[in-house]
Amino acid sequence: MLGNLCDVPGVLVGHATDREGATGCTAVLFDRPAVVGVDVRGSSPETRGTAGLGQTGIVRHRQGILLTGGSAFGLSAADGVMRYLEERGIGLDVGVARIPLVAAAVLFDLATGSADARPDAAMGYEAASSAESGAFEEGTVGAGTGASVGNILGMERAMKGGLGTASARPGGGEGGLIVAALVAVNAFGDVRDPGTGETLAGPRLDGGALGDTVELMPEAAARVRWGENTTLGIVATNARLDTSQVQKVAEMGHDGLARAISPVHTTVDGDLVFAAALGEVDAATDVVGAWGARVLSEAVVRAVRAASGLSGLPSVSELPLGGAPRA
Repeated sequence: MLGNLCDVPGVLVGHATDREGATGCTAVLFDRPAVVGVDVRGSSPETRGTAGLGQTGIVRHRQGILLTGGSAFGLSAADGVMRYLEERGIGLDVGVARIPLVAAAVLFDLATGSADARPDAAMGYEAASSAESGAFEEGTVGAGTGASVGNILGMERAMKGGLGTASARPGGGEGGLIVAALVAVNAFGDVRDPGTGETLAGPRLDGGALGDTVELMPEAAARVRWGENTTLGIVATNARLDTSQVQKVAEMGHDGLARAISPVHTTVDGDLVFAAALGEVDAATDVVGAWGARVLSEAVVRAVRAASGLSGLPSVSELPLGGAPRA
């Protein structure tokens, strides 16, 4: 096991990263039909190609998912992913053409690095063309390049978010169920290790301690601004799930975000979770969903631990002893 999203057969992951502009995107492609669902809990989302993933959608298969920075501007990166797939004859056959179906979601990173640096079609194409089934970089890369955490006291007090991944084989054994996750953490709230309760990343106070965003909210409400955050997750599995089942897995995946991020699903976040099923393993929906939440919370922790500082945002590894005490 690689311990990443590519442990699910048929999943390929690629990044495009602009460290100077502090933005990027991550393409997740499928080399076989994937039933995809999405559940949005944050109040400030920007997405593309997700409306058809609802219960009334006729075509629930997707050839790829794009997570990208750049706020709404970054949605144009999906054009590059579509072009890459079209060049290879991949997409829904409508007789006169094959239309690649790519779902996309964005996070806000315009306040990190350059506000003029946004993923475009060229970056989307780069991410798709680099997608492979194997090990891939985590941290300050792809959609996590410009991500931040804990900005209630302003970006000058925030910390570096990032991109993380994790996987599990529930029950163990070869040929059995695999559930994996990938997440770009750009949270308004704090990131905590569910296993220890330790706050890993959040607003930095005088003296080096980390503040508690929930406790700071009453006094700092004026700093809470629309749509400047968002955590984007993907849960993938080799289970055989139908459209209602994969939707439930996406819903349950949010439990993983809630275990590791506080607060989560706020009005200023656009938090969402995609779920993708592309296998033939028999598994109960609740088992896949419960493990999806578990690996997603692990991926959140890995995202901030793997991140490196950028544009004045320090990472967890740059704090004393790899962390800081809570106030």
